[in-house]
Amino acid sequence: MSSLDESCTTKSQWRNLLLEQRREIDESTRSVEDSALQEALLRWLSDRPVRTVTAYVPVGGEPGSPGMLDALRAAGLRVLLPIVVRGGPLEWATYTGPDSLRAAGFGLLEPVADRLGPAAIGEAEALLVPALAVDHRGVRLGRGAGHYDRSLPMAAPGAALIGIVRDGEFVAELPGEPHDVRMTGVLTPRRGVVALPV
Repeated sequence: MSSLDESCTTKSQWRNLLLEQRREIDESTRSVEDSALQEALLRWLSDRPVRTVTAYVPVGGEPGSPGMLDALRAAGLRVLLPIVVRGGPLEWATYTGPDSLRAAGFGLLEPVADRLGPAAIGEAEALLVPALAVDHRGVRLGRGAGHYDRSLPMAAPGAALIGIVRDGEFVAELPGEPHDVRMTGVLTPRRGVVALPV
């Protein structure tokens, strides 16, 4: 993968570049990265009083794997997954294993368990957040639909907000907005979890 062109000035330019680069990543590289992410995440969580995490089922080249969800459960954690509600904040439901997922819109897999409502995000001590990129200030670039933008303000005070990206997607600076909820950390395959100055 070529290095990111940090001359991008708009979110749209960044998204186009990042999505194009994700399409170029081969399956072998993805597998190695996903294993490294899982190992680093479990190591980080083992030192913290975390009982509930929010996570996601990766799609479209997103880093992470369904196996990570099972590893979190095996570590004794309650795992909440998002359910997309058009125009509103995400709803949440408990992940209980691969059989608890069904196909949903946008090519997503969502849990079939009872919906817990948007406020359930506040029950998590750690939020694992999908991102196209995260910068050194904690600014997160998502896909642009705004679902996490509407949901992250409901996170519990002091909850860890961890953006998950590939190493080359942790960049110096992204275009940000005053209302953006900053990530408190970033997880990459080579660096593991890096705390960010929020």
